[in-house]
Amino acid sequence: MVLPFDAAIAPDRPAYIIGDVHGCLDLLSQKLDLISQEKQRRPEMRDAAVVLLGDLVDRGPKSAQVLALAHQLCTDTPDDVVCIKGNHEAMLLDFIDDPAGRGRRWLRFGGADTLASYGFDRIDDGADLEDLVDASGAFEKALGQERHDWLRDLPTCWSTGNVHCVHAGMDPERPVHQQKNRVMVWGHSAFDQVVRTDDQWVVHGHTIVPKPQCHSGRIATDTGAYKTGTLTAAAISAEGVRFI
Repeated sequence: MVLPFDAAIAPDRPAYIIGDVHGCLDLLSQKLDLISQEKQRRPEMRDAAVVLLGDLVDRGPKSAQVLALAHQLCTDTPDDVVCIKGNHEAMLLDFIDDPAGRGRRWLRFGGADTLASYGFDRIDDGADLEDLVDASGAFEKALGQERHDWLRDLPTCWSTGNVHCVHAGMDPERPVHQQKNRVMVWGHSAFDQVVRTDDQWVVHGHTIVPKPQCHSGRIATDTGAYKTGTLTAAAISAEGVRFI
């Protein structure tokens, strides 16, 4: 018999956890302003961390500007702002490392939009080898070494109490501390099918949902900002979960 999941949410520190931004700078800026206002008027959230669940880039129009803002926030206030690595950040790095091989996939899934936000002419996954290599080198230079290093070093998980923030999900049959980075970045086939039995909550993006969800140990925050115009944040505290 499968027992219902009824573990209380028990973070050590409150947090605002923001779903997939995908190049939507205006939505991110608005959400950060709202969070700043909330922290001033809600005592239980005053010390809250801000966690970005990855997929900052691609599909939306202003990936370059979103990366710049997220990088600045993480650099200026590292104890208060965290960015998790998403699969779109992983694909971006693949384009730098292997433009003609694994890098082509990035262009198919929104990478061309990110290149355009950096001022590059449109290039797609059907481009010839020389053009791909040239574009990869020019993009790496435009990104800059500091931001490049930051992207490579992004964590795949951030935890507070029994709440764990990842981009795509976790293997529900493995302990939190034994999760594979690839699973947390790309997901697991059983994540939304099997309920955890260790009373741990997983906050994630990656999979678009019509509205944010909180049940069975999973908190889903990706409401498809780039196509719906709705960017969701989960406000998590000892009092529970609110979506803003």
